[in-house]
Amino acid sequence: MPHKLRKTRKMRGSRTHGWGRVGQHRGAGSRGHRNVGRHKHLWSYVTAHAPNHFGKHGFTSHHSFNSKENLINISGLDEISEKISVEQEKGKFFVNLTTLGFTKLLGSGKLNKKLIVQIPSCSKSAAEKIKNAGGELILQSHEQGE
Repeated sequence: MPHKLRKTRKMRGSRTHGWGRVGQHRGAGSRGHRNVGRHKHLWSYVTAHAPNHFGKHGFTSHHSFNSKENLINISGLDEISEKISVEQEKGKFFVNLTTLGFTKLLGSGKLNKKLIVQIPSCSKSAAEKIKNAGGELILQSHEQGE
């Protein structure tokens, strides 16, 4: 029940109501902490803990998120044929890259084995390197692989 002799009634005219210096007992809102003061009183915090807080940092390419291709190079193909037990057909090793989750073969690296490679798409240089090594390339559409 409200009564006449509350503390606020007693403190009328005292400016701080017993909380000392002006502005005390106001909570975190008066301190200037949550993302303010980074160029002023919290500059030492920026230099110590968030040196990249200011400025522009790179850009976002919206086109890269649409790419769902899983790429592999000829050099990676050579490693895969060594690690995974690969079936042998016609004296050549058969590697089905679609079952391993790859969608495109690129031509970086060297190929030392005769391989029969099955993949949905391939670069020209990768196709040439497989043929020059004595292997074959079986291209299939994306619908067959899925």
